[in-house]
This record gives sequence, C-alpha cells and structure tokens, in this order.
Amino acid sequence: MPGSDSESGTGPGPGPGVRLVKGPGLLLLWLYGVMSVGAVSRSAYQIATEFDRAPLAYALSGVAAVVYAFITYTLVRGGETARRIALACCAAELAGVLIVGTWTLVAPSAFPDATVWSDYGMGYLFIPVLLPVTGILWLRGRATRR
Repeated sequence: MPGSDSESGTGPGPGPGVRLVKGPGLLLLWLYGVMSVGAVSRSAYQIATEFDRAPLAYALSGVAAVVYAFITYTLVRGGETARRIALACCAAELAGVLIVGTWTLVAPSAFPDATVWSDYGMGYLFIPVLLPVTGILWLRGRATRR
C-alpha cells in the first residue's frame, strides 16, 4: 500500500531509510543505470579521442555522465538523505537539459557535435528530459512521513 510503513524500511546503507528502488523505482533505477553506462561510455571515448573537435559538447556529456552515475548511486543507497540528494540532482539534471537543449537550438554553431542533452535529448528519444521529471515525481512521493 503506497505510503504505508511497509514501503519504508532499512535501506542498503546504515540506519533506517526509505527504499527508493521498490516497485516503479526499480524501473527508474534501471533507466538511470542504462543512461549512466551510455553517457559514461560515450563521453569517455569522445573526451579521450576527439576532445579538440567539440570540447564544450564533450565536457557537457561528461557532466551528464557524472550526474546520471551519482543519481544511480543515490537510488541504490536509499535512505532519506540519499533521497534528498537524488531529488536535488534530478532538479539540477532537468535544469541542465533545459539549458543545454535551448542553447543547442539557439546557438547550434557552439555545438559541432551533439551532447546527451542536445535538443532536449532528442538523440536519446527524449529520455534525458523525461527521466528527471519522472525522478522528481517519484522521489517526492517517497518522502518519509514523520
């Protein structure tokens, strides 16, 4: 039952916490994990081999990779502190997607190659703009009720 004590429990970390990866949270974790692997792989390759071609785009893809990986970690970690951090990171991610997405439309010459967040994540089926919104909604619903 949503909001019941059965959804709260001991997270994987020390002390009591909120299980963030139960039910639909597992899908959220899976999607963040996939985006982490994709963004880390892509940005690491681009930074290592082609950085001088599009340094801004590749650096921003690296930032996206770190954000995805950190959110994945906090979702696995669980607990109220991790939930709050994940919520803040999802908000920062959404801001990044909106800023970079708009920037790539307004000044496309600044991006000779696409980033994960270019055109609001169009190259990734708009998952980069939908994922933080979904994450924010999910994490807000997971707040512990005192």
